[in-house]
Amino acid sequence: MPKKILQGTVVSNKQDKTITVLVERKFKHPVLKKVIRRSKKYSAHDPENKYVNGDKVKIMESKPISKSKRWVAIN
Repeated sequence: MPKKILQGTVVSNKQDKTITVLVERKFKHPVLKKVIRRSKKYSAHDPENKYVNGDKVKIMESKPISKSKRWVAIN
């Protein structure tokens, strides 16, 4: 089964080898037929600490790296 790939923006890089990525999705409400934006933050592994706030990155799901990290930055 292929791994999921999401695209988002780095909002925090304060932790060592970890970035926080904000991923936004849009969908149409089933009753109101209005386009709604929803966002979610993911902790992603960044082994070289090369991403800074504001960068556009792609993250790919992986095996658990820590308690909260299940994604790896691949861009």
